[in-house]
Amino acid sequence: MKTKIITLIIIIVSSLAWINCTRLHDKSYSLIISEKFEPTREDLASIVGATYVNWRQGLLFWNSILRLMEVSSDQSVIPGRPNGWVDGGVHRVIFEHQWSTEHEVINNCWDHLYAGVNNCNRVLYQIESGSIPVTEGKEEIIAELKLLRASYYYMLCDIYGNVPIMTRYDVEEGYVPEQSTRAQVFDFIITEITENMPLLSAENGGIMYGRFNRWSAWALLAKMYINAEVYTGTPRWRECVQACDEVINSNLFALDANQRDVFATNNENAREIIFALPFDDQYVTDWNAFDIHMQTLQPASQATYKLPSSPWGGICAVPQFIDTFDPDDSRLAENWIQGDQFSADGDLLYCTMGSYSGRPLSFINAVPSVAESEEIHGFRHGKFEIALGARVQLSNDWPLLRYADVLMMKAEALLRDGSGAEAAAIVTTVRERNFKSNPSKATVTAAQLAAGSVYDYGRRDNLVPHTFEGGADVLYGRFLDELGWEFNQEGRRRQDMIRFGVYTTKSWFSHAPNGSHRAILPIPRSQLEKNPNLHQNPGY
Repeated sequence: MKTKIITLIIIIVSSLAWINCTRLHDKSYSLIISEKFEPTREDLASIVGATYVNWRQGLLFWNSILRLMEVSSDQSVIPGRPNGWVDGGVHRVIFEHQWSTEHEVINNCWDHLYAGVNNCNRVLYQIESGSIPVTEGKEEIIAELKLLRASYYYMLCDIYGNVPIMTRYDVEEGYVPEQSTRAQVFDFIITEITENMPLLSAENGGIMYGRFNRWSAWALLAKMYINAEVYTGTPRWRECVQACDEVINSNLFALDANQRDVFATNNENAREIIFALPFDDQYVTDWNAFDIHMQTLQPASQATYKLPSSPWGGICAVPQFIDTFDPDDSRLAENWIQGDQFSADGDLLYCTMGSYSGRPLSFINAVPSVAESEEIHGFRHGKFEIALGARVQLSNDWPLLRYADVLMMKAEALLRDGSGAEAAAIVTTVRERNFKSNPSKATVTAAQLAAGSVYDYGRRDNLVPHTFEGGADVLYGRFLDELGWEFNQEGRRRQDMIRFGVYTTKSWFSHAPNGSHRAILPIPRSQLEKNPNLHQNPGY
């Protein structure tokens, strides 16, 4: 299925201005007359497919959303390596929250997300103006495009807060949009979701795989409500529970028996996936389309997975985060590549550079500092299966919204709203598949979830004296831990840390707090220079 969907998307991406279709009996195959185009439901899937591409690019392209969400958090770091990764300090700046209005990640996230908004507006204009003549299913396809556009605004609201709301493609020359407040953007997203949801397809899978349907819309709505207090100052816990219940009561989704199945190379049939970004390395060939394995493995690891290209080293776990795991939690072993490394034939691998060159390649849970490290330092990202012979681009679909997330959003909202016992029962259900060797450890109580974090916060590098802040003072800190254990490497840790008040207040590894304003990014300087209606976010 994902091959078919990717094919449809690739076919249409090359025609991003005016989209038409040639019938085989036309006399001319280069001049298309729109009134002869009578799109089927499959044609509409192709047309809409182009508007989803920006999610993939915005999430996974170099120094974009994934890099921001992970490397600015307490879970992952890109330290200097024997083969580089210093890059003028660009990665260190993200980790230490020292970015400026001109930093690459600031510009890239903005550009990718607004490209998605613009693509949605373009296709909406083409359909509504009749340039793409749609009769059957017109309301449904318009609703889908508006939901997709709302999902781009969800990320813009989360990352930048105060941004322009643009809903038109046919604007006059010289038009510059007005800036909206974060609360206004929030209200816009909620309205777009709730007004268009009844028009969305309720079909799950098939032609709707990798597209917004009614259930992914409910999950997106829950995302907005779980973060409502951050975005607007007013919590919306009960609305979050109600949105989650719509997904749960559909009985269309379930936890997979093993968490790793959700992230397998061929994961398109995982029951847990609500909304995925489909990938197939035969069709998605952008250099940084999905290359996390290249960014985390060392060059010698090429022999482990029989990769055609040598990995680059780089990103790894923050040791303090790894220390939070229970040794019996299967996610510790399944999500993180650690210990002695071997070739696919069972031969021990050796380091190839730096002061450890010639020694066994064995990933340890220690990193000297963000400024320097050797090949052995840091557990590596391994949540997404790395298939034997994988190219620079992986073929795993990316589960942007999954059932475990819906369950945990409901549990968090219940916990914060005073229903701790019900929340604990849900969290226990999510944990059960990860403690098969010791089932009793899966059970958690309301009191445990309401307690502080087990994360031992404080500076832990060789640049400064160590400090010890602990996590006991984090409200519902244990629930934050649960989110970290379940959703690490999925491009969301920054958001969770902000919601639990940790992102701008705690120290970890080589990071120290650098101002509460860092909870949102600055408006890119390039955008301020283009649009006099934009005002910089406070603190920048």
